[in-house]
Amino acid sequence: MSDFNNQQVAQLPKHLRQFIVEQHYEKYTPVDQAVWRYVMRQNYSYLKHVAFYPYIKGLQRAGLSIEYIPDLQSMNDNLGKIGWGAVTVDGFIPPAAFMEYQAYRVLVIAADIRQINHIEYTPAPDIIHESAGHAPIIADTDYNNYLSYFGSIGAKAMFSSKDFELYEAIRKLSILKEAHGVDEQEISAAEKSLRNIADNMGEPSEMALLGRLHWWTVEYGLIGTLENPKIYGAALLSSIGESATCMNPDIKKIWYDLNTINYQYDITQQQPQLFVTENFQNLIDVLEAFADTMAFRRGGAESILKAIECKNPATAVYSSGLQLTGTFTDVGISKADELTFIKTTGPSALAFAGKQLDGHGKDYHKDGFSSPVGKLKDVAKPLEEHNLIELEIAGIIEGKQVDLIFESGINVIGVVKEILVAASKVILIVFENCTVKEENGNILFKPEWGTYDMAIGKKVVSVFNGAADKDAFEEIILVSKEQTHKVIYDEATQQLHTLYQKVRTVREKQSGYEELASIFNTLKTSHRTDWLCTLEILEIVYHKQLDAALEKELRIYLEMKAATEPEYTKLINDGLHIIANPVTQLITEED
Repeated sequence: MSDFNNQQVAQLPKHLRQFIVEQHYEKYTPVDQAVWRYVMRQNYSYLKHVAFYPYIKGLQRAGLSIEYIPDLQSMNDNLGKIGWGAVTVDGFIPPAAFMEYQAYRVLVIAADIRQINHIEYTPAPDIIHESAGHAPIIADTDYNNYLSYFGSIGAKAMFSSKDFELYEAIRKLSILKEAHGVDEQEISAAEKSLRNIADNMGEPSEMALLGRLHWWTVEYGLIGTLENPKIYGAALLSSIGESATCMNPDIKKIWYDLNTINYQYDITQQQPQLFVTENFQNLIDVLEAFADTMAFRRGGAESILKAIECKNPATAVYSSGLQLTGTFTDVGISKADELTFIKTTGPSALAFAGKQLDGHGKDYHKDGFSSPVGKLKDVAKPLEEHNLIELEIAGIIEGKQVDLIFESGINVIGVVKEILVAASKVILIVFENCTVKEENGNILFKPEWGTYDMAIGKKVVSVFNGAADKDAFEEIILVSKEQTHKVIYDEATQQLHTLYQKVRTVREKQSGYEELASIFNTLKTSHRTDWLCTLEILEIVYHKQLDAALEKELRIYLEMKAATEPEYTKLINDGLHIIANPVTQLITEED
């Protein structure tokens, strides 16, 4: 997989590279290119007035043009100058992975582009949303710092098991809505399934709540004042429908603060309210306030319980700095709500400072890991803070048997095989011929089970999603089996593609104008549902002043279609407005 000579892309770890797909630029059809051009021309025209930042200059800095769908190399050449990169993926990817890409300052761009019948808005991620929405504002330093910081926080957020179900339901629906020839009943069933899961999520997880903050800022954010806000959210910037309707007075505008996490969202509907921030620093302040409630900053029993509910690999960090990665399944909690014991089941690993300890990978700890948490009874100083001399005084010496009793009552009896120290902290003691039992006599470990590795730590100070050393753990973040549908075009559609390509060639080469009338005649007779190609013909005829009679016929045809087919009314009228007010003039004004 190419790094596009981009430093940020080159630094991506392998657990994120698993989501990257080739762009396959040659698969974009002439209709796809026309959809891009139409949307971008509308954006140039309208967003000049409502976007927070100089939209056109932002697009140019990101390597985007109104004429062609961007290619990844060009985007990376330009984004690299501002410390970012871009890769293409197959539709929605899991939120944790999406967040981590942001932390690496890499934009994730869905390789597909919306169908023409979803030209105003699609719930599926597509190259218009990702590149024309997210990329231009990346040039704003305050904003891109927020985006990457959000990614670093979001990558640590704990999931619930329900979040995985919701992700799959959202991904399936978005794929169906953008697929060709899908039965409406199948889409309806997918929508019903999504609603059912969404309505029965229970207590929202950290990732669900962070997802709301992301949605109401990165995707649907407004900035400025309640009376005169400007758009910076990518979903609004890439939706030629909602970027206009969002400014209507009936869309409530609310100041953005931590209470925003209480507002759910529906990806299939236009949003009933939007949130306004005075500046980007406020976004960071709100994110910080929420991060202070998260397991990776709080630790303790409540955070381990979140990890158990997640039912996927997570990492607990001991006060010694030792990191335990695995699927957490059991916990001991004292009457004072302090952790006394934690346990993982299945492949687990130990790490320190994000690097897996030699000999303590998931192959060695393939059946799980368990260990006490806390201080030794009647010993004031935490075990991790003992130096080797103090351990020797306490009788904890390699090759000698010890009998350790924790404040929780857990008793560890065994022969010390090895003592591991890192950054002047004792992090692990390895025992042979070891027995571990609770105060009530319940056996936690027997000598015949082999070597016992006892994690050292007075408490668990942090718990976060995923592995401490993701690449060593060979972490496979949930990669969906539901793939986007690859389109096979019938003969009529292929003919339509040919007509679109002919019009583009005429426009670009400024020759072959005599073909336009026959192309329009074919559109009228064989492609009655199409409207965009006729608009493109009118654009050429009008600006080149080629044929007054043909121009009149084209206008009447489009105006009749706009009047009698409501689904095309706004699209055609907006297209006619752009023809009368060319975007080249708008670019000159803004520059």
